[in-house]
Amino acid sequence: MDEFLKWYFSDRPVLASLLGAEGYDHTLGDFTAAGWAAREREEARWAERLQALPTASLDDEIDRDLVLSQLRGSIAIASSWPEWRRDPAVYLSPVFGAMYTPFQRRLQPEPELVAAAIARLAEVPGVLAACRANLDPGLAAPLLVQRGLGQARTGRNFLTRTIPGMVGDEGLRAKLAEAAEPAARAFDELVTFLEGFTCGGTWRMGEKLYSTLLRERELLGYGAAELHEKGKAAWAELDARMREVAVRVSGGEDWRAAMESLMDDHPPTLADMRAEYEAETLRARAFVAERDLVTFADGEECQVLPSAEYTRPVLAVAHYLSPPPLAGSRTGVFFVPYTPDDFTEEQVRQRLRTNSRAQMPSIAVHEAYPGHHWHLSYMAGNPRTVRKVFRTPYFSEGWALYVEKLLHEQGYFDTPATELAHLDCRIFRAARIVVDTALHCEDMSVEEAETFMATKASLSPGTAQGEVSRYCAWPTQAPSYLTGAIEIDRIRQSFQGSLKEFHDRIAGSGGLPLGLAEKAALAVSRAGGTTGG
Repeated sequence: MDEFLKWYFSDRPVLASLLGAEGYDHTLGDFTAAGWAAREREEARWAERLQALPTASLDDEIDRDLVLSQLRGSIAIASSWPEWRRDPAVYLSPVFGAMYTPFQRRLQPEPELVAAAIARLAEVPGVLAACRANLDPGLAAPLLVQRGLGQARTGRNFLTRTIPGMVGDEGLRAKLAEAAEPAARAFDELVTFLEGFTCGGTWRMGEKLYSTLLRERELLGYGAAELHEKGKAAWAELDARMREVAVRVSGGEDWRAAMESLMDDHPPTLADMRAEYEAETLRARAFVAERDLVTFADGEECQVLPSAEYTRPVLAVAHYLSPPPLAGSRTGVFFVPYTPDDFTEEQVRQRLRTNSRAQMPSIAVHEAYPGHHWHLSYMAGNPRTVRKVFRTPYFSEGWALYVEKLLHEQGYFDTPATELAHLDCRIFRAARIVVDTALHCEDMSVEEAETFMATKASLSPGTAQGEVSRYCAWPTQAPSYLTGAIEIDRIRQSFQGSLKEFHDRIAGSGGLPLGLAEKAALAVSRAGGTTGG
């Protein structure tokens, strides 16, 4: 594992530094076609080598199978869905993350952060040149190119103003801004290129690869068609429950109308939204501590901040930045979904409506306590390094939705309004399963998907549009929430021990594919031994 991780980090220096590994923060890595080809050869070699590797313990077996699941997924994508030839985000996201996250976390002195940023800025023109060279007009999809164009247009301001604005020392700030100018010009060139780039590829992954990823990367025992049916069944069950709760909210069974009414009670401004989310986050933490549902990591802290400027064109919902698991920090960030600067007053109002006061408790639980922040700050203490490096959204997002239901069971959503909003968050994830599988298996158009999300969940048309764009660009991720929550709930039924023991054990074991998470949790439950965590 040590040898594998050494190769993995050297090949992906941005990811390595974001995880907290030392020595990788001065480079962005190789994004040329030759670099991608070499990476694919090495992944195949490592998969073959690890498959033949004997294991001495259950922990070793889980570690090996975790890495194999990631490699098999990557190999399957490379062979039939090469993202580096299809999507500008493959090049843009590492640049943005590498520049922003170190200044957000501030784990090194400011002069060191600036020196690393300047070194990486020098490589930005090369990365963006690789983007222009590698995008294939026959494979790249117009929808993905337009998403990338929206991000690229934020590049100049991000590099020359946003990042220098995070530097306190005036001299260092000026030095960084000067170094950013060539990289900003490279972004200008990429914008011009993408504006004129004509392509005819599809964003639809197809049923074969989609099902392969579910079975071999996520270690689920079923493929896209069965997952689609699970989503439809979950939606129908939740719809019936919500009709009952809606009567207590508005006197009628129309839960969409009831949610529309509740969404009118929202913070008046984006800044007020952030402040109210912060208060709700503190309330959720106190509730979880009082009920003794989990063990908190020493020194953990969850900051509640506006979303980063570069994410605003592509992320319309709250999201979370975890502590770097290979470093000592346990401070994470709950990002509140601010709108791009060019949004109209009505677009801002619609964003505020989809973060109403009835919805805030569920979202704070999901993003912070005992959702993402608790999980990722706690699992950072796992002694198995590979568990900190690889995690799947089918566990991490599944965990965050599972704990929403857990806190409902514990009485946290204590009004009809917050209970309905809790169920609405869940039915939204059921709708995601239906839509994502249908979109990528060619059973639904983008327009049909947007209508589905706007009518089968309480999303505004603008938010539904942003959501569907995300599904097109990120196949298999959207179903992870409810799929994982259902699987974790199922595993809990077989666990012999207290709720707190179960939560500490399964979440502390990492963000494992569900088949491995079950093995880690229930081997302990039945044998009384230890594994990871």
